[in-house]
Amino acid sequence: MNLHQLLRRRAADGNPVRVALIGAGRFGTMFLSQLRTTPGLHAVGIADLNADRAHDQLRRIGWTDADLAPDVDTALAHGTTVITTDARALIEAPVDIVIEATGNPETGIDHALRTIAAGHHIVMVNVEADALAGPALAQRARQAGVVYSLAYGDQPAMIWELVDWARTCGFEVVCAGKGTKYLPEFLTLNPDTVWSAWAEFSEELTSSGQLNPYMHTSFRDGTKAAIEMAAVANAAALRPAEDGLAFPPANTGELATVCRPRSDGGTLPHSGTVEVVSSVDLEGNWLPNHIQEGVFVVVRAPNDYTSGCFGEYLWHADDTHRYIAMYKPFHLIGMELGITIAHVALNGVPTGAPEAFCADVVAVAKTPLRSGSVLDGEGGFAVRGKLVPATESVRLGALPIGLAHFPLIRDVAAGEVVTWDDVEVRADPQVLQLREETTKLTRS
Repeated sequence: MNLHQLLRRRAADGNPVRVALIGAGRFGTMFLSQLRTTPGLHAVGIADLNADRAHDQLRRIGWTDADLAPDVDTALAHGTTVITTDARALIEAPVDIVIEATGNPETGIDHALRTIAAGHHIVMVNVEADALAGPALAQRARQAGVVYSLAYGDQPAMIWELVDWARTCGFEVVCAGKGTKYLPEFLTLNPDTVWSAWAEFSEELTSSGQLNPYMHTSFRDGTKAAIEMAAVANAAALRPAEDGLAFPPANTGELATVCRPRSDGGTLPHSGTVEVVSSVDLEGNWLPNHIQEGVFVVVRAPNDYTSGCFGEYLWHADDTHRYIAMYKPFHLIGMELGITIAHVALNGVPTGAPEAFCADVVAVAKTPLRSGSVLDGEGGFAVRGKLVPATESVRLGALPIGLAHFPLIRDVAAGEVVTWDDVEVRADPQVLQLREETTKLTRS
């Protein structure tokens, strides 16, 4: 790829890639921890509503007051970094790339639109915003002559890389996905009950201060997995199963057997789909050689000769030697974001971007919901996110999980999909416009 060499050249020329980061949370901090050992990158500014938190995060990774600037002009002149609470002002600064890492879908859409209008490339760490309106945002970016990209280090972009590898090698992509810990009873977890599903990580979570019950509920009740797989499906033009993610248990040696079509003895309803495999069996026991933190792609041999090679070289093939799995067992989250920044700034290409609206994440009631109550969104008490084909979401008039914070005007039974007709819509008009543009890009 020669990315490092190209970045070194930018550094030697005194022309580093100028970056603005919005959101000083875990992902952004991990990126910044690598910034000063990566040549050719300059973080001009960091925007966060909590400036004190941003300062604290920088101190945790070894930054000092000497690394900071009082304003953008000073930061540009001296290669330092300004911390601000005004994301909009930072977007207007003379930077090359804006990294949106807030995690709020409506805020992320606003920042993306402003970035595109300012003529900057946009890296969307905010996968919630991408699942809600990514296809429309990517289309607007292309029309404006800038790049919209998923963020390498997060699993969707890394899965997309494996898909791109497979197709470039001439393989049919049968399944693309990731691993997670999942049990069927996790579907109804809520912020009061979620910690039972994280028992093995209790000490780590406590010591790191990561005790956000809504975030951890989203990871366990399947919502986060659905959002990430929607991003993959939309970027790779894959169609999810009608019934959503199945979370079959599988370790690395079983991926090609489990994640192949049912017609060949696997669990998939069709080829060309996405799936998340569980790292535990149905009794909750950890599988040996599981892929809890990893990503994978399963491909099919196009001919008998290739199938013979699959068997000869023992490439994690299934029993027919028609399918193999390629995987990466871990991801380093924000520490790997430099890959996207380099590809976007130096080559003008994304590390994954939505091609069309192929998949959606719809809100499903966890419990019986009553008219007059207010939905509490991703990782809450009321609803979970379910991955469905975009065509099915549009047919049902389903409410996307990214907008599941409206008052209900009708009762919704447990397990039912919440629809637009069930709620009183209270949203920013530009968000609704982007969502409408997204549905117009629906692909079957």
